Amino acid sequence: MTRLKKFSNFFHSLKFRLILLFILLGFIPAVILRIGILKSYEDRAVSIKSSEILSQAKILANQIVASDYLSNVDTSDIINAELEQLSNVYDGRVMIIDNSFHIVKDTYNLDEQKTIISQEVIESYHGQEISKYDSQNRYIEMTIPLTDVNDTDKTVVGVMLMSVSTDNVELNLGYLRNNAFVIEMICGFIIIFFSVIVATRLVKPLHHMSKSIEEIQTGYGDDSLAINDYTETIQICEKFNEMLGRMKVLDDSRQEFVSNVSHELKTPLTSMKVLADSLNSMEDVPNELYKEFMEDIGNEIERETKIINDLLSLVKMDKSAADLNVTNVNVNELLEQIMKRLRPIADKQKVELVLESFRPVTADVDEVKITLAFTNLIENAIKYNHEGGWVHVSLNADHQYLYLKVEDSGMGIPEESLEHIYERFYRVDKSHSREIGGTGLGLAITRNAILMHRGAIKVFSTEGEGTIFNVRIPLNYIS
Repeated sequence: MTRLKKFSNFFHSLKFRLILLFILLGFIPAVILRIGILKSYEDRAVSIKSSEILSQAKILANQIVASDYLSNVDTSDIINAELEQLSNVYDGRVMIIDNSFHIVKDTYNLDEQKTIISQEVIESYHGQEISKYDSQNRYIEMTIPLTDVNDTDKTVVGVMLMSVSTDNVELNLGYLRNNAFVIEMICGFIIIFFSVIVATRLVKPLHHMSKSIEEIQTGYGDDSLAINDYTETIQICEKFNEMLGRMKVLDDSRQEFVSNVSHELKTPLTSMKVLADSLNSMEDVPNELYKEFMEDIGNEIERETKIINDLLSLVKMDKSAADLNVTNVNVNELLEQIMKRLRPIADKQKVELVLESFRPVTADVDEVKITLAFTNLIENAIKYNHEGGWVHVSLNADHQYLYLKVEDSGMGIPEESLEHIYERFYRVDKSHSREIGGTGLGLAITRNAILMHRGAIKVFSTEGEGTIFNVRIPLNYIS
């Protein structure tokens, strides 16, 4: 096996899928947990920093309003110093905006005396405190209304706008992210290691099962499969052993069938050879003896032909039901034709043959196969009967099935033989069967033909009193 083929087999194996599944089950929660923790830390750190800055800014905002800073920006050294200190402590920028939207103080000294109009500033002029975090540019922006607390109307006289860097938060996030990645990699190697071990352990019984099946195939192993690691392997072994048992039965049946066929075909040939050798070894054979031997040879040829024809019929029956040539057939007329053909045989054996039809019956059947089945049943009832006996054939139907009953007063079938009568080449009375030319295939052919029509056949018999065959066939063929 090439290396490429080995890799291909591994990637299509259950072991690889289990390893992949365990890795995903280990990694996905870890990744989700890492992202969740980092996001939670970032939100928490920004929230704490925002709250801290907001509290300091409010204190300073109250001082700005109380000292009338907006009117004395240049002379309020204390307030300016506190604004610079706030800006330095939090690494941010502070701007004071009056009620005309002019920037009267900028700790960066960049935009003083410029006009600023933004949504946050306008909302703060309506008394709202705004806090916004820009994670992409890593800063917190706040707008705090400057409200005159002594005024009953709490008039907003200006706005304090602060932009504070969150680089320290990002720095801590990076540190946590690196540590989380290292931990994740260590956990990843541990997960992969245990995934390989667990997957190998899980599929090990399947490898044992495959090896055992291979040993059974080669004939060097046990006759049964027994892998008891899991409930599933126990169930698979049970089903496999059942299948193996059925296969052995089928193989034994096939061997027995081949043996029987060989024996049945060989017997007439042996008889003909013995008769022919006897004639050849004699000189001046009398015509009477010659005719007798030739008649015996002709009977053996006829017997051989019958066996071959029955075998061919059985082979055709063994094919799928799709080979049925189903047509709508008048069963009453069909039975009358069969009885007409068999009546001379019945008369010869002095057996009374009676057909009773309770109602007209038409059914979707394969006329050739069903004729063969009905003929075998009635002909057997005649041949395995006593002189002066009777055969009663009745036909009935309901809205779903036709019912054929073949009853005779013949020799009957022993109880121990009833379950074997449909087996190929099985004979209840072998000596009598040979006398009347039976091949042991008639009932096997009959049963196969009936089953192909989705029908059923049952037998009831008392030895020495007679036999009853009941046949049920659907009026409408179900494919």
